[in-house]
Amino acid sequence: MEKIEIKEALLEEVRELIDQKIAVAQKLMNDAQESANNETKSSAGDKFETGRAMMHMERDKNAHILSEAKKLEMFLNQIKPERTFDQVAFGSVVETSLGNYFISIAAGRLIIEGKKYFAISPQAPLAKEMMRKKIGDTLMFNDNPMKILDIF
Repeated sequence: MEKIEIKEALLEEVRELIDQKIAVAQKLMNDAQESANNETKSSAGDKFETGRAMMHMERDKNAHILSEAKKLEMFLNQIKPERTFDQVAFGSVVETSLGNYFISIAAGRLIIEGKKYFAISPQAPLAKEMMRKKIGDTLMFNDNPMKILDIF
């Protein structure tokens, strides 16, 4: 697999995770709204109002999760797989002596053609250490030297 294909595959995996998060948040938000709408008034009026309030809080919580996921989706849309890098930056894939990283969003471990990559946010401490480093540079992370072997 060529470098651009690896980056495209990584981006696709991360997008799928975000799409799943959006779908789940949307469903939970809609379910909470439907439950609030279907709540029937009981003889204990306060119980009814409390139930509706809880459903609205649940809907609002899921609306926030949905909003955050959509922001991540917009963030990912800025990554152009065909772009090449001579130093570590947002959207780059970084192969190091201690592991492989995709500087995008915090999405955890991804496996492409049997090789492990970690999707990390540019705000992650490791990503901050890597930023603007070039192939051959060494950095320290958790008291371990890490050499940058490739950037694409």
